[in-house]
Amino acid sequence: MSGWLGARRIINAYGTNTRLSGGMMAPRVIEAMAAAANGCVEMHDIQAAASRAISEVTGAEAGIVTAGAAAALMVGAAACMARLDPAAMNRLPDSAGLAHEFIVSRSQRNMYDRSLRIAGGLIIEIGIPDRLSGPGVRDASAGELAEAITPRTAAVFHLAGENAEPPLTDVVRVAHARGVPVLVDAAAQLPPAENLRRFIAEGADLVCFSGGKAIGGPQASGILAGRRDLVSSALAQMLDLDLPDAQFVAPPEFAPLNQLRYLPHHGIGRVAKVGKEEIVGLVTALRHFAAESPAARSARWMARLAALQAAVPRATLMPDGAKPGLTLLEIRFPDRIAAERADAALRAWVPAIHLDASRIRRGVLAVNPIALDDNDLPALAAALKECCA
Repeated sequence: MSGWLGARRIINAYGTNTRLSGGMMAPRVIEAMAAAANGCVEMHDIQAAASRAISEVTGAEAGIVTAGAAAALMVGAAACMARLDPAAMNRLPDSAGLAHEFIVSRSQRNMYDRSLRIAGGLIIEIGIPDRLSGPGVRDASAGELAEAITPRTAAVFHLAGENAEPPLTDVVRVAHARGVPVLVDAAAQLPPAENLRRFIAEGADLVCFSGGKAIGGPQASGILAGRRDLVSSALAQMLDLDLPDAQFVAPPEFAPLNQLRYLPHHGIGRVAKVGKEEIVGLVTALRHFAAESPAARSARWMARLAALQAAVPRATLMPDGAKPGLTLLEIRFPDRIAAERADAALRAWVPAIHLDASRIRRGVLAVNPIALDDNDLPALAAALKECCA
């Protein structure tokens, strides 16, 4: 089974993992991207069209397509610092003199919050996550958050998740009482599709989603949705605005940009520009994802697992606790060494097979069906029978 440009093709039973190039796009998405490649548009116009689609699905005032969720975090952070000040946009990531601190619960720190620092932000941690380390049951509190907010605060950063503390509703209440926006990282919070609206409905000012995971859009795509003024600022720091000021008229979707004293130069987001093909592909995938019934989506994934389960009779179907509607085929081994041996054998298969090894320390491998090609199921079943039965 050949790959592309000499790279070897793999069977991705891990899921929409970026290291493994994400998932695969539906024919409708590929066709939409190919059509977009055959013409040219003004980028602020196509982002305005995307904003209308994103607003319809999320309930947000505005939205833009970004070059992945991490890029959405970066330009979202830049928007919280620069707002609609072109001089500030021109200076970032030099944030001296700007409100540039992002308050975050220590238990929510993760490798992706580097995007805040890339934009010029300074992360301020609050709370002690005793509930996670074991000595107690407490985490950061709304009271600690309130005390941490100062005139230097640009935003409160919240990593979405069922166990996030403080809860988003408390974060929003405290932050908004002090006039501070809330930036939410919801990159991997789909499914369920209801989460597309949930965080905006709970009061978040900006929300970031990955476009290349469950949505099924291009791997290098993401969404930034939220307040019109902040989304407009993020867009201004991503667009190529190398034209005379008089020639730029902001679309209604980004009307706050008409308040700019002058057009900024290429902003912090210019290094993560998104193309027309990704915008069209992401919107096409987003509309389908929002319209498809959860039952139909789950049935498609379950059919793949059913085709594999007979190869490993001892494997069990286990719900993925973090993603409603997603089930994994879980294979338990006597110990970690046995699991690592099977994982190595699968990766040495031709084509190489990658299972979800996130719990390999506990002797567990799993098949995630999201990124599987139905045509690969017979080959995957044979490999599982040989290496895991």
